[in-house]
Amino acid sequence: MKLFQVRKGQFVYYKNELHKVYSVKPMFKQSVHLYRLKDMQQDITSANNIEPIRPKHNDTFIFYGKRYTIDKNKKPESGDYILIIKPAPDFLDHYSLNEIEKVDNVEDGNVVTTRDNGVKHSEYVVLVPGKTDDSEDIAYYDKALVTEAQLEEDEAAGVLAENDNFDRPVVGDIYLDLQNQTKAMIVAVTDEEVFLGHNSKVHMQDLLDEDQYRLVYRFDEGF
Repeated sequence: MKLFQVRKGQFVYYKNELHKVYSVKPMFKQSVHLYRLKDMQQDITSANNIEPIRPKHNDTFIFYGKRYTIDKNKKPESGDYILIIKPAPDFLDHYSLNEIEKVDNVEDGNVVTTRDNGVKHSEYVVLVPGKTDDSEDIAYYDKALVTEAQLEEDEAAGVLAENDNFDRPVVGDIYLDLQNQTKAMIVAVTDEEVFLGHNSKVHMQDLLDEDQYRLVYRFDEGF
């Protein structure tokens, strides 16, 4: 794949597994920054090492330790996850291609997410937990290369808690909000979100986006 074809938000395969591009830095040899969808592990590579994929209806993949299937026909409900495939955010909204957000409330098919983004019905598809008999697994580029042991581990609901490679944010970590140029300490953490000291709630995905946040202090390491 050519570097000029790579864009933030793309789903791609890297080392046979589904990843998402969260940053592209053309000035560096390893210019593509990724995180693996199944567990949010970060990777850095070059464009020629990735293979793009465009998610579609009935595709199934593992996101953050759980499997979901894309359903373009399902009407969203509070608590559902949506995949934003045609982003057209208003001025006050902050989301981009292939963002995965949790629905807070729904009005006439338009949703407000738990990140306070208003997403129109034409911009998203719903992620339904689990998979169906006729769904297509896109978690791997070539499933034949994946061992039975890895398949079982990947499908386990507790994969994130057991994954030593995932450097989870913890209470006491301090992040710099690049948009507002403010530093804030994490005061609480859930499976999906963190709560910062200046009374804001942030999804784990956002903390991995180097265009939004930067870790400036790790509680268990010090400065």
